[in-house]
Amino acid sequence: KQWYQRRSTEAVYQRRVRKQWYQRRVRWNHWKVWYRYGASLRKMIKKIEISQHSKYTCMFCGKDAMKRTCVGIWTCKACRKTVAGGAYAVSTTAAATVRSAIRRLREMQDV
Repeated sequence: KQWYQRRSTEAVYQRRVRKQWYQRRVRWNHWKVWYRYGASLRKMIKKIEISQHSKYTCMFCGKDAMKRTCVGIWTCKACRKTVAGGAYAVSTTAAATVRSAIRRLREMQDV
């Protein structure tokens, strides 16, 4: 090709960047970990991010309106209650264990 028909290196780079941007948009929004960390860690990050951004059922009003405000703090949009919970889910397995132990101790006191 003649010198005036060749693409400049900047144009080639811009095309590659644009192409990568479209490839990233198609997938789940993991552009920050696109090439990094390996497949198994990316799957773990995907599971965590989906769980932390989804809506949960409120234990007070029963609506699917519980959203994460910040780490460990969950707020219901319907009844405006705020609850302390897990970092990625409203309730954790440890919290469920403690709740059942407290309930069992209360029942023992009543009897």
